[in-house]
Amino acid sequence: MSNKDLSNLFDLTGRVAVVTGGTGIQGKRITRGLAAYGANVAVIDIDASACEQLAADLRDEYGVAAVGVACDVSDPDAVTAMVEHVVAELGAIHILHNNAATKSKNPGDFFVPFEDFEFDVWRQVMSVNIDGMFLVAQRVGKQMLKQETGGSIIQTASTYGVVGPDFRIYEGSEYMGYQITTPAAYSASKGAVVALTKYLATYWGEKGIRVNTLVPGGIESGQNETFQGKYGARVPLGRMAHVDEMVGAVVYLASDASSYMTGQMVVVDGGWTAW
Repeated sequence: MSNKDLSNLFDLTGRVAVVTGGTGIQGKRITRGLAAYGANVAVIDIDASACEQLAADLRDEYGVAAVGVACDVSDPDAVTAMVEHVVAELGAIHILHNNAATKSKNPGDFFVPFEDFEFDVWRQVMSVNIDGMFLVAQRVGKQMLKQETGGSIIQTASTYGVVGPDFRIYEGSEYMGYQITTPAAYSASKGAVVALTKYLATYWGEKGIRVNTLVPGGIESGQNETFQGKYGARVPLGRMAHVDEMVGAVVYLASDASSYMTGQMVVVDGGWTAW
């Protein structure tokens, strides 16, 4: 590899990236990060107008091709239609950031003790966090196989898909006005993402499709000072993550800089899992 090639390791020019959960707190920054390195981007989320607006912003700010597509990732027909639409508009799919997740229809139902957690809410969480992950990976992976050019799939898990929650940080802690905790449905769904990633990495390895997991720690996004303080005290770096601190990891996993990496977790958690 020449020095010139080394300087272009992170270049995504000409590649098409699909980002589910694309208008969320993390998704908005990831789409911009991928576009900044030259990728054409499909912004996928449940709100059509938000997707279209962000796609327009990406076109204006970075000069890339971008489309916004509304999609319920828990609906098989909607996912199939989304992939077909992206390919029709952008020509191919080379990168997938499989990132969509939910805290259920009503966040108040999400932050309840295990003993009182409703099965219907459990299913709402699973339908997006793992069923949707399966459906999108399946449909996009099939498209990548058809193209015969390989690809990179990055699936979002969580530290709580790798280790159990530390419930001591939740006393007096709030998120957007709700008393918070981490429910079993969230941990179980994110643990399943890690397992699905390893499976797909071995299943598609011969075809040049790499599949890795982004494992973020807690991102500062509206939690009260009590929670931020307790969380920070539990982390070697002493604070929650800023949303932009996930962007570099996704760009790395999407690019040729990680060309010999598959089936792995990139843990960006300030050291949370080091203790």
